[in-house]
Amino acid sequence: MTLFAFIGLGNMGGPMAANLAKAGHVVRGFDAVPEAVARAAERGIQPAATLREAVEGADAIVTMLPSGALVLEVWRELAGLVGEGVVVVDSSTIDVESARAAHALLPHCLTVDAPVSGGTSGAEAGTLSFMLGGEGAAIEAARPLLQPMAGRLIPCGGPGAGQAAKLCNNMLLGISMIGAAEAFLLGERLGLDRQALFDVLSTSSGQCWSVNTYCPVPGPVPASPANRDYAPGFATALMLKDLRLATQAAEASAAPTPLGSAARDLFEAFGAAGGGGRDFSAIIEFLRAQAAEPEAS
Repeated sequence: MTLFAFIGLGNMGGPMAANLAKAGHVVRGFDAVPEAVARAAERGIQPAATLREAVEGADAIVTMLPSGALVLEVWRELAGLVGEGVVVVDSSTIDVESARAAHALLPHCLTVDAPVSGGTSGAEAGTLSFMLGGEGAAIEAARPLLQPMAGRLIPCGGPGAGQAAKLCNNMLLGISMIGAAEAFLLGERLGLDRQALFDVLSTSSGQCWSVNTYCPVPGPVPASPANRDYAPGFATALMLKDLRLATQAAEASAAPTPLGSAARDLFEAFGAAGGGGRDFSAIIEFLRAQAAEPEAS
């Protein structure tokens, strides 16, 4: 049994912490939003009134926060609270430079940047993919601690490498969802039945997660958000955040990502049109609305 401190109990952090508690660990939770702490307490998390209270005596600490600036703020505070050898994991999605800076704040700890993929459904089910960045000893120490929340644990390299892999993955995800949406919209205009088109795309060279698992049209994949009026499993605002981080990283490293930039621009427009709180697969509705009606022949 491990004593965890879990900092950040929102839509992802809350169920992740709950899975640690289900596995028999003691979990103290802290969040700046009292309602998030109250919800977590209903799932077996011991509520903490302050960060200091949450981390006192903890063997391991997990942070799941909305920005790199907040991660750095919390980790700076941890530097004066946490003893040598404690495992400290950040599962937020932030820029690579902030992730590397966070590692440097806690040289006496075993630090890992470990962003996740799998959305809120994966957080609930304990099937998230963790992309691990850090020194070898830190990654090995973190592996068994993260297991109750994970479907896969993937070492990616040194400090910051987990965040780098996450940004590459989510840039591709944003691009592929737009591609899937365009394919189904073209199929509509050509008179194809969406189930028939899904049966082709999902078994042919066009198959991808955005089609097979997260299909952007209602019907073919019952669990996809398209069948819940695009209630978010992964909100457009979060996809946009990741695409902005990816294009910033591309500019800083002189990597050519024209499709990544185009995806960012489309999700920017969708968010500005009011789609920020909807699932990112609802981009299909935004594209459909932009299309001019075909001229009568």
